Amino acid sequence: EVQLVESGGGLVQPGGSLRLSCAASGFTFGSYAIGWFRQAPGKEREGVSFLKISDGVTRYADSVKGRFIISSDNAKNTVYLQMNSLQPEDTAVYYCAAVRDIYYNPTYHLRGFYGMDYWGKGTHVTVSS
Repeated sequence: EVQLVESGGGLVQPGGSLRLSCAASGFTFGSYAIGWFRQAPGKEREGVSFLKISDGVTRYADSVKGRFIISSDNAKNTVYLQMNSLQPEDTAVYYCAAVRDIYYNPTYHLRGFYGMDYWGKGTHVTVSS
């Protein structure tokens, strides 16, 4: 059974940091690209960051570039999203998702134009004082 399980969300003050985790199972982790998406209340889902596991190449949305870092521990089949300098506009439910890397397009998947193969259920991040 394929599973993507997010964790690490919570309440943080503006300027603070959080690290999200996405634990994957049930598929060949090294053959996929893993992406983080977020959806704020009343807004459309947006792509945040992607990591292609096989070569470690990353991609970021302009809104998080320089503040968020995506990484992986391939021995643990886990992808992380380190979020720094958090702002209230980062408040959202954060989801991780996976797409087979032979179908991965860094531009179109990050922008949400192409679909993902598997999704997690999300973790809530609230940035508030």
